[in-house]
Amino acid sequence: MMRKKRQSVDKGEGATAATKAKKSRSTGRQPKEPAPEETNESVFGVFLREAGVTLKQDGTFNEIAVDQVVFQKRIKQKLQKSPRYPGIVQEFTSGLESHIEDPERFRNSLLPCVPQVSDGDSSCASSFQESLVRMLLGIEMLQTVVINILLEKLPEFMFDGTGDVGLSIPRIIINQLKWLDRVVDSKELATKLMELVSAAPVEVQRDIITSLPEILEDSQHNDIARELNSLLQENTQLTVPILDALSSLNVSSLLLTEVRGAVMATLAAVQLEDLPVVVKFILHAVSASDAYEVVCSLRKKLELEHCVLPPVLQATQSRIKSKGSAASTSTPAAGSSQDSVTLILDGIKSAVRFQKTISEAWIKAIESVDEPEDHKVIDLLVLFILHSTNANQSRRGAERVLKVKVRTGLIQETLLQRTFRDYSQVMRGYFASILALAQTLLRSPDPCVVPFAGHMYRHSFTAFDSYCQQEVVGSLVTHVCSGVGGEVDMALELLCGLVTEKPSEMALYAVFVKGILDYMDNLTPQQIRRLFHLLSRLAFGQQQQGSHIQVHIHKRIQYFLLLPPRFILSIADIHLLFRLSPQDDMHIVIRKQLSSTVPKYKRIGIIGAVMIVGSMGALRVNGKEVKQNGSLPPETFRQVIALLELLKSSSESSPEAAALYYDELANLIQSTTLDPQVQESIVNSVVDDFQADFVVDVEPEISGSFPFPAHVMYNLEDQSKEGIAINLLPLLAEDIQNKEKQQSQTQKSHKRVSPLCLSPFFRLLRLCEEKQHHGDLEEIDGLLGCPLILTDMDIMEKMESLSKAEREFLCSLLFHTINWFREVINAFCTQKELEMKMKVMTRLQNITYLQTLLEKALAATPGYVPPVANFDGESTDGIIPSSNAPMNKAKKDGTGKKRKASGKNSSESSSQLEEGTEVDKSLQEPPEKEKEKEIRPGVSLVSYRPFFRELDTEVLSMLQCGLLSRSVLDSELHTKVREEVLLGSAELVFLLADMQRKLEFSLTAAPAKRAPFLKGRTDKSVGFSHLQQRSSKDVASYCVQLLPALCSHLENCHNHFQTLLSENNGMMDGPATDVHEHELMSSGYQLLLQVLNTTFSWSGFSQPGQRSLLKNALGVLAGRLKEGGAELTLEQLVKHSFEYLLNFRSTVPSLSIALCLSQLLSTVSEKGGNSAAYREQTASLAKRFLSQEWVTASGERERGSKFNEVLHSVLSIYLEHVDDVIKAVEEITGKGIPELLSASKDESSTSWPTLNRQTFLVFYKVLMAELEKATRKIPAVKLCDSSETQREKLLKWSLAVRDFHMLLNLVKVFDSRLVLNVSLKYGRLFLESFLKLAMPLLDNSFKRHKDDVQNLLKTFQLSTRQLHHMCGHSKNSQDTSLTNHVPALKKSLELFVYRVKAMLTLHNCQEAFWIGNLKNRNLKGEEILSQRSQESDEDDEEAHRSPLQREESGDEVEEGDSEESKKVNGKDDVDQGDSTEDSDSD
Repeated sequence: MMRKKRQSVDKGEGATAATKAKKSRSTGRQPKEPAPEETNESVFGVFLREAGVTLKQDGTFNEIAVDQVVFQKRIKQKLQKSPRYPGIVQEFTSGLESHIEDPERFRNSLLPCVPQVSDGDSSCASSFQESLVRMLLGIEMLQTVVINILLEKLPEFMFDGTGDVGLSIPRIIINQLKWLDRVVDSKELATKLMELVSAAPVEVQRDIITSLPEILEDSQHNDIARELNSLLQENTQLTVPILDALSSLNVSSLLLTEVRGAVMATLAAVQLEDLPVVVKFILHAVSASDAYEVVCSLRKKLELEHCVLPPVLQATQSRIKSKGSAASTSTPAAGSSQDSVTLILDGIKSAVRFQKTISEAWIKAIESVDEPEDHKVIDLLVLFILHSTNANQSRRGAERVLKVKVRTGLIQETLLQRTFRDYSQVMRGYFASILALAQTLLRSPDPCVVPFAGHMYRHSFTAFDSYCQQEVVGSLVTHVCSGVGGEVDMALELLCGLVTEKPSEMALYAVFVKGILDYMDNLTPQQIRRLFHLLSRLAFGQQQQGSHIQVHIHKRIQYFLLLPPRFILSIADIHLLFRLSPQDDMHIVIRKQLSSTVPKYKRIGIIGAVMIVGSMGALRVNGKEVKQNGSLPPETFRQVIALLELLKSSSESSPEAAALYYDELANLIQSTTLDPQVQESIVNSVVDDFQADFVVDVEPEISGSFPFPAHVMYNLEDQSKEGIAINLLPLLAEDIQNKEKQQSQTQKSHKRVSPLCLSPFFRLLRLCEEKQHHGDLEEIDGLLGCPLILTDMDIMEKMESLSKAEREFLCSLLFHTINWFREVINAFCTQKELEMKMKVMTRLQNITYLQTLLEKALAATPGYVPPVANFDGESTDGIIPSSNAPMNKAKKDGTGKKRKASGKNSSESSSQLEEGTEVDKSLQEPPEKEKEKEIRPGVSLVSYRPFFRELDTEVLSMLQCGLLSRSVLDSELHTKVREEVLLGSAELVFLLADMQRKLEFSLTAAPAKRAPFLKGRTDKSVGFSHLQQRSSKDVASYCVQLLPALCSHLENCHNHFQTLLSENNGMMDGPATDVHEHELMSSGYQLLLQVLNTTFSWSGFSQPGQRSLLKNALGVLAGRLKEGGAELTLEQLVKHSFEYLLNFRSTVPSLSIALCLSQLLSTVSEKGGNSAAYREQTASLAKRFLSQEWVTASGERERGSKFNEVLHSVLSIYLEHVDDVIKAVEEITGKGIPELLSASKDESSTSWPTLNRQTFLVFYKVLMAELEKATRKIPAVKLCDSSETQREKLLKWSLAVRDFHMLLNLVKVFDSRLVLNVSLKYGRLFLESFLKLAMPLLDNSFKRHKDDVQNLLKTFQLSTRQLHHMCGHSKNSQDTSLTNHVPALKKSLELFVYRVKAMLTLHNCQEAFWIGNLKNRNLKGEEILSQRSQESDEDDEEAHRSPLQREESGDEVEEGDSEESKKVNGKDDVDQGDSTEDSDSD
């Protein structure tokens, strides 16, 4: 069928050529008459005529009157039957030679014959016939001679070209030889063709070479392939035809590999336009064993970077070509080069799609690259190709490899940028895959890969056409509407970036972005800010849009202002009804939400309106000059002022709305450079309003009726002068009265001055002053030291006698006071004057003191709801803790000293230990006091953090002050005169706790999770609004700047405890120990280590661009130990940092701090260097901590649930880092636990002081878990293992089984439910590991190490027997927490029985198995009578028990959930008393 098809093609070609020849014939030429001598004298002519072919002499086609098969048969018969045979053959061929001497007749002989139609008969011949030469080649006796004649004639036409009629005679001659039914002498033909190739011009060479697979038989393919391979190395011009021919030849795999190697060697010299064919051949018919090697070599030598000109040269080439320069013809244009790259990728895509081994090889080749600079453009392109195929395996593989490469920093944004820049036309064909990969990476919970997805989106939008841009915007909008926090943040950031970089292009897709407005319910306040920033930039950021649009806005808004408040239109409805511009939509949405009575929508309206003010009122820069008096058009300025007035009037009736307005306006002032006119109008309004609302002159007596007597408190100014004060208590009393009036009256007051607005309003005032005076706060510095009108805090001693309303009033007063001081610290923490610093430090001390008072007040006021302090989130009612519930975090007030408070109450909630001091206190409490603590209700300020104002990051700069070990305050809480500003221990803990919370929020990577259907009311981002506006990189950089100060504080804590140890003769609980100071310093010590650990755990350090930041951070630690940190390598920095931190191990006061130090050391060691050495030191340190007795400052042993959690972590660190886990488990099990058993009730193990009866469960659980984990790491058996290797593995399993048996035997002593639960859970896991890993080893080792296998099984049988007893005990006790483990464990035990039987059968020891009925027994081995079998069964059991006859068997094995038990025994002393449950057990 293939040959017929090719013949018809050749016929078509010939026919077309003949038709052209007819049309091109000269009309003036007279047709020739048939030569009589040809028909009368030539045997050739006579035979042809008699066979049915008429030769034409006038340039027309030869005619045939019969079918070509009949013609060939007649010629053959005439030659064979001739009397002159075989000489007549020579005469016939001589006639042929004479006939074709004339070029015209030769050409006709090569062209197809036409049927000769007789009158009235059209069926004498088929409609189309072969040429005369082709038909003669079909006659075997003539074939060789005719071929020789043709090949001799071919050189005559080699250099003639195609001629006037468009025919190439050499090509037609070669076509005659294709697809012959049989080649008589194929070898000779191949030789002559290759001779022709050596002498022919390039065009003829190409025709011959490409026709070889269609001419030669399969037997000649290998020989011709070798010759072609030699020719390939000699002449690179023939690369394409040779490879094309080789691809069609049936060549042996060995030869194909040889040819492929030769081609690969010359790959660098191949022309660009020939590369697609070369690549296609290299990937052609690759075997599975060679695929990886071939692909790796191709990837290494295929330099696509050299195939495309740089953009500058591309532009130059385009200009040259456009001018018609001749020089441009020698260099391919950028388009043609990208077309060649496209063809190369199509070849790779074809190979990947149809050969699974090729796709797998590409994935492995890309995975094997371990240096970023070794990755090439082809890697990214191939990953896109793999993803574009329909095979799921390739798609998943491409996604996985790209994620891993991006996460490890091997594929970086620079490579992606270069790929998009140089191959945008090629990449366009894979846009669907690029978009899908970007979507997958952006949704990834791994924060390391999300930025790369952003780069893919950004480059796709920049490099591709409008359709792709629309798809990119649509995909990003989908991400925003998904509701997943990290996904939404990145998508909004990308959209904002695109609007900044490509404003005109993004304006075309504004309708897509506006659709997000319908999904704002799922967005956080920070995301809403970004959204409105994006929309306002789209609506108002275009300079070319005139002010007439804004003028027209207000006319259209009038209609909507007349709508009822509950009448809501979607954005799409508004757009369709009025076809409004983006500005129209924005104003309508904002006004509608500002007028809403629902607080949530009013918040959105305020945030959006402020962002619009920022866009409309932003400073316009014309060229390089900025107009000092403002550049806003008068109409735009009027609209901005009108919008600000609308904001103010819409929010003044609600204190919460007004406070949000102040906060949002403050953020705008801080982040945006507004037009001077707009900024000045805001500043003037703010200064006047703040003074009128909150500031009063200090008077000797304060008149008014208040719940408590009013006093001027916390004055830091000169009291001899009359000054100002913050009117807090009167405002709070008035606000409460206004609320009561509003509840009794239906009408609303127009404006309320509420203390809620005090802190936000002051923040706005401070930022306005900073903007106006370039950071100078001299105009408002009086507010730092001015007093507040409060009440005397001695009232706290009478809390129990106060009414509920008075207690709540006092709590609110304390909250407002603390928040005022927090904002004051935010404002003045960066001031440089010594006096200002002293006052700021005093305000910080005021906060720590007031927090102790607040704790007492809250404890006495159950059900109290504090005033809101962060106004951009949802209602905080749902996060109010019930003070009636027992809280272990409750802090004891202890004594009545005012300076005993610290900021630890606001330490992080999600850290390892939420509050250092509180945890320490809970550990100090003996068991008999725990009930008392649980019964007594208490409060912790940790739960009230959302009700405190956020501290700015700049406040942490106060950590750069030195540390005081004792208080330097007098009895009036005024600082004594000193030359240096120093932090007290309570203030240090307060700042560190806030820093740790900030770092955990910003640097700790939380996986992206979709919001649940029933969304909780708590929001972890409450209180971090300002921090959210900083990137994690900025936060990490700021932490690195503070590292020297943190190290100084860490060393101070170390010195404090070192001094304490020396004073108390190495004891922490000496008589001279100040318990309160000890607790504060311990909390500071712990928080410092946690801050360092959180900083160094930041995943961003693994990104390539942050390597220098990591070196700077490590350089700070290393520099404390050794100078010259800048010249050290990363490994050396890690080494010195590890050594520096290791020095603190001697002064660790509690196990929780020891855990923090261990975790920090582990984190630092992962940054580089010799991990084995660090693991050994970390394990040694953890063992030291476990071998130390931990006592509190009061001399009592640490205990309690928190201590057990910490102990669990430290023990896990020890066993995870120790070299030999099995040996370490044996050390504790074989030495530490027997010491505990022999000690008295309250004593501990001698070698492991942390091991006592209260902590036994912790040790037991960790030992079982780590032992099971260690057995899974024992290498599996291999057939190539030597006898010594098998013995080593058997020894490891023997030690593990022995440890397992010792641990299970402890259940007989510690038989509590929790210990049994651990035994059943990890017993099953250990048994499964044994079946999976140990049994194959026993199969292979049975003959060589028979005794070792037997002893191993014997020991393990004791463990399985104990597990059977536990199952019986669990069922008998009917404890569901235990019985849940029984079915799976019984299944594994049964599998173990059959697996051992299979092993014995394999080694012809099946006689070692015998059957008997079993009984249930409890932990002590006693028979469970309630499940006892019948007496006759007992007799049968005794009868069945007999010694086995084969002593080479291994051990006894039992199965406890069936009537029959299979036993293996190599001893005579069979345990007659051991059995498991019988058939009646259920």
